[in-house]
Amino acid sequence: MKLETRGPEAAELLAALPVAVLVVDAADRIARVNAECETLLNLSERAMLGQPLGAILSFPDAEARRDAHAFAIFDADVETMRGLRLRVDLIEAAVVDHPGWRTITLHHAGASRRLGVSTDRAAAARSAVGAAAMLAHEIKNPLSSIRGAAQLIADGVDTAELTQLMIAEVDRVTALIDHMEDFTDTRPREVSPMNIYPLLAHARGVALAGFARGVAIEERYDPSLPPAMGNSDSLLQVILNLLKNAAAALGERGERRITLATAYRHGVTVAAGKGRGRTPLPIEICVIDSGPGAPADIADHLFDPFVSGRPEGKGLGLALVDKLVRDMGGIVQYSREGTPHQTVFRILLPRASA
Repeated sequence: MKLETRGPEAAELLAALPVAVLVVDAADRIARVNAECETLLNLSERAMLGQPLGAILSFPDAEARRDAHAFAIFDADVETMRGLRLRVDLIEAAVVDHPGWRTITLHHAGASRRLGVSTDRAAAARSAVGAAAMLAHEIKNPLSSIRGAAQLIADGVDTAELTQLMIAEVDRVTALIDHMEDFTDTRPREVSPMNIYPLLAHARGVALAGFARGVAIEERYDPSLPPAMGNSDSLLQVILNLLKNAAAALGERGERRITLATAYRHGVTVAAGKGRGRTPLPIEICVIDSGPGAPADIADHLFDPFVSGRPEGKGLGLALVDKLVRDMGGIVQYSREGTPHQTVFRILLPRASA
């Protein structure tokens, strides 16, 4: 019996994809859709083929589609020609060797969010358990030391050394509480146009002089990057925290190398709030290391409070990074990229107005 060796054709592959896909030609007219797209939009392929894309779907940020770069929006509201409203994650990309042609993928965000409810609850429960365990450990131990020292003082033991121990333990508890109070500060961060390069240079110098001594920190910068909107104190704290995590992840053996990289990314936007449209986030700052990355079971929850991949970690550092970046109107992401894999923490910030 002779087995068939011919692979599936492009049309067959498109039809089999479990995600909605439209193919748009250089004139911005729909040239192909798959079955999943017909189902999602509740429109037949016959009704869509040859139609201008704008006549089939309304986009929340049509202006961003006019450049020649990739375009991505998340949690976007789109509306079909028949009035069907959907919340989707949308990614548009150029077709190689076919100038002007694009592919558009639509992920139904509503379904994914509903499926994620139980995951969100599990993450919240994990955070609560982590908080209880961390607080029990970090506060009970100093209190035990303070109680023991007080008992020795009551027994007439020399007090000088014991009082210093008590002060140090109280200071440790106070520092922990101060750190946690950073999360309760809801005051808006003052943001202004800033050149990020002096700040990156300062963070690199601090790292090399201290916690990253002996680590090579390479710079891979886009020299034409325009000013970002941000808060210099907050961004410095974020970069130092990420550099410290990267240095710790590298350990003490092998090549110890961290890369600081910047780039301008077109087409990435986030919702600015109800009724306020979407905000472009083209300013990218990456902290990259060749460490092993986060354990698989917590990789999706790295920015939750009290979640840490290190036994000694309190799980507050990355949660604070996430808060500070969001306070500046940006987002921070974790990924494993490249060959061999590298850990990438990617900060995306708004561009300052011209």
